[in-house]
Amino acid sequence: MPSPSLQPGDPAPDFTAPVVGEGFESGANVNLSSLRGRPVVLYFYPKDDTPGCTKQACGLRDGWDSIRKKALVFGVSTDPVRSHEKFITKHHLPFPLVSDVDQAVMGAYGVWVEKSMYGRTYFGTERSTFVIGADGKILAIFRKVKPDQHLGLVLGVL
Repeated sequence: MPSPSLQPGDPAPDFTAPVVGEGFESGANVNLSSLRGRPVVLYFYPKDDTPGCTKQACGLRDGWDSIRKKALVFGVSTDPVRSHEKFITKHHLPFPLVSDVDQAVMGAYGVWVEKSMYGRTYFGTERSTFVIGADGKILAIFRKVKPDQHLGLVLGVL
């Protein structure tokens, strides 16, 4: 499993994964390297339609006019494409969601981590965002993002 040690300035790990939403057919694949030439906001979140994840996604939706001309946005979770379709429809999300059911993308970005709750340890998604420059290099990394601060952090970099 590569890199919780990714730093700004490092090349963003490339990936190919199923995607759905804005501009993509359901279940089509997206390849990060094919998006070069535009900044990309890649945000990792734990689960579709949970309170924090919904707040984070809707924050991006509500600030869409401020972000859409500056960067492409992709949300990434372990949910399957069908779950993403429902989440996008229910909350009118204007950006695509990547389905990382095998945690390959999360592993490459170091956000599939050991967590602890109520004395139980398990693996899950660390809510994190990577802002990637048009050249494919990481501009900024925000780990353990608070959903209500997410949009401001991203816009501060773009």
